[in-house]
Amino acid sequence: MKTMLQFAVLTFFLLVSCQSKSDTDFSINVSFSENASGEAKDGRLLLMLSINDEEEPRFQINDGLNTQLVFGMNVDQMRSGEKKVFDADIFGFPYESLSKVPPGEYNVQALLHVYETFDLSTGHTVKLPMDNGEGQQWNRSPGNLYSKPFKINVGEKGIQNVDVVMDQVIPPIEEPKDTEWVKHIKIRSEKLSEFWGRDMYLGAHVLLPKGFEEHPEAKYPLMVFHGHFPSDFGGFRTTPPDSDLEPEYSERFDLEGYNIIQQQEAYDFYKRWNEPDFPRMLIIEIQHPTPYYDDSYAVNSASQGPYGDAITYELIPYIEKKFRGIGEGWSRFLYGGSTGGWEALAVQVKYPEEYNGCFAACPDPIDFRAYCLTNIYEDDNAYYYKSAHKKLEVPSHRNYLGQVQSTLREGNHLELVLGDRSRSGQQWDIWEATYSPQGEDGYPVRLWDKMTGDIDHRVAEYWKENYDLRHILERDWHKLGDDLKGKIHIYCGDMDNYYLNNAVYLMEDFLESTTEPYYAGEVLYGDRAEHCWNGDPEQPNAISRLRYNSMYVPKIMKRIAESAPKGADLTSWRYR
Repeated sequence: MKTMLQFAVLTFFLLVSCQSKSDTDFSINVSFSENASGEAKDGRLLLMLSINDEEEPRFQINDGLNTQLVFGMNVDQMRSGEKKVFDADIFGFPYESLSKVPPGEYNVQALLHVYETFDLSTGHTVKLPMDNGEGQQWNRSPGNLYSKPFKINVGEKGIQNVDVVMDQVIPPIEEPKDTEWVKHIKIRSEKLSEFWGRDMYLGAHVLLPKGFEEHPEAKYPLMVFHGHFPSDFGGFRTTPPDSDLEPEYSERFDLEGYNIIQQQEAYDFYKRWNEPDFPRMLIIEIQHPTPYYDDSYAVNSASQGPYGDAITYELIPYIEKKFRGIGEGWSRFLYGGSTGGWEALAVQVKYPEEYNGCFAACPDPIDFRAYCLTNIYEDDNAYYYKSAHKKLEVPSHRNYLGQVQSTLREGNHLELVLGDRSRSGQQWDIWEATYSPQGEDGYPVRLWDKMTGDIDHRVAEYWKENYDLRHILERDWHKLGDDLKGKIHIYCGDMDNYYLNNAVYLMEDFLESTTEPYYAGEVLYGDRAEHCWNGDPEQPNAISRLRYNSMYVPKIMKRIAESAPKGADLTSWRYR
C-alpha cells in the first residue's frame, strides 16, 4: 500500500512538471534576412527588451537605474534564415534569465555585433569587433545587423511564438571634412599593422593656430589631448549657438539648456583662440580605437599591441612634420580627463623625455590598491566586502551626495552579456585588455572571475609591475625622477562618481614624499566635485569640464619658460 501511494505521488508530480513545462515557454527566435547580409557572420548576438518607448532598446542599455534588459550569446558562421533561440538558459542583465522577466508589454529588438578574424603576430587567432569609424559603440557600429523594435507581451506562461528578424544594417559614417581651422589626418601604422596582421590606422583632428598660413616661418609647440574616441575636434565652433536649438535638460548637472551652454563654451574658446595674446600652438585630439575599446589607453600592451610606441614614434612625428611642430620633447604636452587623464600620466611616465608635462584630470585608477573601491592585491573578491555574516555589494557609481546608482557586480555582469573574453567594449574589459597578460587563447587573462568576482592575484602582480603608475614611479623614481621633475599635475573631485579620488590620494602621498628630486608638480582636489573636474576652483563642474583646451595653457606657458633648453625657439610662434 505504501509503495502504491509513493508511486501515485511521484506520478502526480511528474504530470504537474510536464504540464508546467509544456505550458510555460521563455524563448525568442532570432535570425537575419538575406537582404541584410548574404554572408555568414561571427559575433555577439544581443536580444533586448524595453518598457520605455522614447528610443530604441539598443540605446537604453547601461548599468544605471534606468537600464532596460539585454541577453547575449556568441554565434559562429550564423547564416541568413538560421534561427538562434534565446531561452531561459541564456545569461542576461539585469535579469539573469528570460524566466525572471516580469509580465508586461515590451519593445523587443535584436542586434548582431559583428566580429572579424585577426591573425596576430603572437601566433594567436582571435575574433573581435573591428572599429568602423564609430569608436567601438556596439549599438552604432556600421555593418552591424539589427531589427526594428516591435511590441510583445510577456505573460504568466512566458514568451511564446516570437520571431525577431534582423533586416537592417547600420550604415557607414561619413568622415569629417577639413575646415580652415581643423584638419583631419589618418596614417597607416607599421607597428600596429604588424601586430594585428592587417592594415591598422591612427588618426587625429588638428586645430591650427591663428595665422598658420600667414606665418610659414613659425614652428609650434604641441598639446596632445587624450580621451575617448573623438568624431571631430571637440569644444570648438566658429559661430554662436544655433538660434533654433531646443534647450535640453542635463539631469547630471540639473541644468536646463546644457546643450546651448556647450555650444556657447565652444564658441567662446574660438574667440579666446583668436585673441592677440593667446599663445599660438597646435592642439590635437587623436583617434586610436582598437578591437577592444574606443581607444587603446595609449600604451603598449600584450593583447592590443604597441599603441604607445605607434602614437609617440609614428603619429606624433608625422603631425609635427606636416603642421610645422617644433618636434622636440620640451615642446610637447599631454592633457585629458578620465581615460584621458590616465593616458596623459601614463604616457608621461612611459616616455619621460618625449613630453614636457602632463595635466591629468580625474584619471582612471593610478594606484591599483584603489582600483576604484577594490584593492586588487589584498582583496579576495571584487564584488563583495569581506564579512563573516553579511553580503554587501561594492558600489561602482555615485553622485556628489554619495547616492549609489550601480555596483561593481552589476557593471561586470552587463559586460559579460555584451561580450565574453573582454570583448564587451566597456570599461572593466578594456582595463583587462590593456593591463593583463595575453592568455593561451590569445585573449586577455581575467583579473577576476567575471561571474563571481574572485580575484586572480597572479594577474594582479602582472598589473602591478607593468601598469600600476604609483608603484612604477615609486619603484623607479631613482631613474625617472630627474626626467619627471615639474611635469606631473593631477586634478580630481573629492566626490568623483567612480571613486577615482581614492587612488589620487595614494599617489599624492608618494609624490609628496619624493626627494632627490622632489616631484615639483601639483595635486589638487575639487570640493564636492564629481567626475571630470579639471582643476578650476572658480567654475562649477558643468563648466570646467568644457574648458580643457584652454585651462592648461597658462600652466604650459609657465612650464616652457622654466624648462626650455638654451637656444630653443620661443619667438617664432609668439606672434600676435
